Amino acid sequence: MKKRLSPQEIDARLKFVVGCVLAGVLTITTIGVLYALVFVTQPIGAQAENDKMFFGVLSSVATFITGTLAGLMISTGRNPEDKDGNGIPDSEE
Repeated sequence: MKKRLSPQEIDARLKFVVGCVLAGVLTITTIGVLYALVFVTQPIGAQAENDKMFFGVLSSVATFITGTLAGLMISTGRNPEDKDGNGIPDSEE
């Protein structure tokens, strides 16, 4: 019979999957912005209005995802503590 996962193991796997998905979205967003800057022809003298809005939206998404990834990585470094401030052991032996 398969052993059940502990809450800490489930939490670690969830954070890993969420982190991978957010990192993938951030990578795709960055590649999209770089592609638009390098390979899409812009009008001479000014940026197209649609492109300006597109970059604004992508910039907001990238900022949000970067902050979320940073928060996720910071939260993985903390250990749960009891009322006395002592770390709770992973297993009781």
